[in-house]
Amino acid sequence: MFHREGQTIILVTFFITVGIILSAQFFVPIDWLRIAFQLAAFIVLVLILQFFRNPKRLVTPNFDEILAPVDGKVVVIEEVEETEYFKEKRKQVSIFMSPLNVHVTRYASSGTITFSKYHPGKYLVAWHPKSSTENERTTVVIHTPKFGEILYRQIAGALARRIVNYAEEGEQVTQGEDAGFIKFGSRVDLFLPLDADITVDLNQKVVGAKTCIATLKSQDG
Repeated sequence: MFHREGQTIILVTFFITVGIILSAQFFVPIDWLRIAFQLAAFIVLVLILQFFRNPKRLVTPNFDEILAPVDGKVVVIEEVEETEYFKEKRKQVSIFMSPLNVHVTRYASSGTITFSKYHPGKYLVAWHPKSSTENERTTVVIHTPKFGEILYRQIAGALARRIVNYAEEGEQVTQGEDAGFIKFGSRVDLFLPLDADITVDLNQKVVGAKTCIATLKSQDG
């Protein structure tokens, strides 16, 4: 299954691919050159299909867990000052997505959207320290039953030129549901309460709507 945000690109790429393959078949007399053109066009189509894939993931909402909002690799786990919304210290977990990862953004928790804002910006590489504050990005805050408010930020990478964000203020959302899409390379930052127990490690690969990112610290200490 493919994400709706890729439908136009997939169709256009498909017709261009068919056109190149047929044109090469009839107008390129040199065998190796014809095959090279046809193979290159087919590979591009496969890469586009792979990028916009949208695997179904069944989730039983769990208020005690924050799930990974995207597929990728954990590149940051640290305590930071979140300056846009909370204006106080939070635990940050950042996940980097390569072009080979599924790029669907999913809600990390069920709750109510209390803040949703788009920021135009630069296109620094997604792992650059300033990408979180200078790149094109969206900031979304969810009020959750157990964790209070959590914030996630979709950040465009060097290749990305469009972030899709479905979150609207006042909307009730369900953990694991489709929250948006980032086209062609990106990163997502999560900002969690200081009493959250982070359950992933640096450089760990995570799966959106499946890998648990954090739980609440035990009240027993």
